[in-house]
Amino acid sequence: MAIKGIVSLAQVLALTTIMSISLGLAAEENEKVRADSLSVQAEKIKQEVEQDQLQKARDAAKQRAEREKKVLERQEFGDWESEQREKAQKQFNKRESREEKYLREAREAASKDRQIPKPFE
Repeated sequence: MAIKGIVSLAQVLALTTIMSISLGLAAEENEKVRADSLSVQAEKIKQEVEQDQLQKARDAAKQRAEREKKVLERQEFGDWESEQREKAQKQFNKRESREEKYLREAREAASKDRQIPKPFE
């Protein structure tokens, strides 16, 4: 009976050793699977970000082309030049009216009699 106990004890020890080794291998496999899963997820996220950036770049290029087209159209029809001339004329008129105002005020001030106030006694 003692031999059977020793044999069964040896079998139990062997089984537990085999199970712990197989569990260790299973854990390593799970880690590999999880790492692979994480790398797949990271790759998907990377692809999505790249696609978003490419779309934004396409949109920006499209908007830039539209703005360039509008500017070229305005230049072809002479609108741009006439607008610039009108702006310059308005600025000139404002400046001129400002100068006239200052000159008028200066003339009025010069035409007034200046009286020196009497000192207080």
